[in-house]
Amino acid sequence: MQQGYFMRIDNALVEEVSCQNRNNGYMIVSYAIPENNGSVSIENIRLNLNRNTVVLNAYGQNICACCVQKGMWINVVFSSLLTKSIPPQSSAYFVTVQQNPEPASVISTGRIAYIDLENRFLYTGNLNNINSQTRYVVTDNTVILDEFGNPAPLERLGPGELVQITHADFQTASIPPQTIAYEIRVLEENGLY
Repeated sequence: MQQGYFMRIDNALVEEVSCQNRNNGYMIVSYAIPENNGSVSIENIRLNLNRNTVVLNAYGQNICACCVQKGMWINVVFSSLLTKSIPPQSSAYFVTVQQNPEPASVISTGRIAYIDLENRFLYTGNLNNINSQTRYVVTDNTVILDEFGNPAPLERLGPGELVQITHADFQTASIPPQTIAYEIRVLEENGLY
């Protein structure tokens, strides 16, 4: 739906996501267009993401662009200036992830290798072997519990601690692979590493 210099698509399905960092990358989405004869055609568009793109979850909270995953339904506002490529490309201004069913999750246990507080990443595995590591994105919704089951801030965690992490059942193909942490529970505080 076009409105001046902006276009809006509601109920777009995320088909592909590429994220260079927390704010830059692109997503390819598909959406339905009703035709005059009563049929519906499916179109694709590549939406380029940058640091000015606002990405919100279903509760209106800011999330990083990397949190948007294939299979999610989104509403998006983007520039009406489109390339003539296939699929056409445009700059995304505003992305809202729609409420999804309860996400499927997996539980993993490991020792914390290090924590990137600035970007809110927690790494488990061997600090000296990137191929053994997993990077977890810690969102505002991630529950963090200390060894007694009490809520704790991310800053309270440290390298060497044994943690149990409930996380999304998908991960990126990057090295190290990345996924979203739903809950981080300390099992053993300051273990030898």
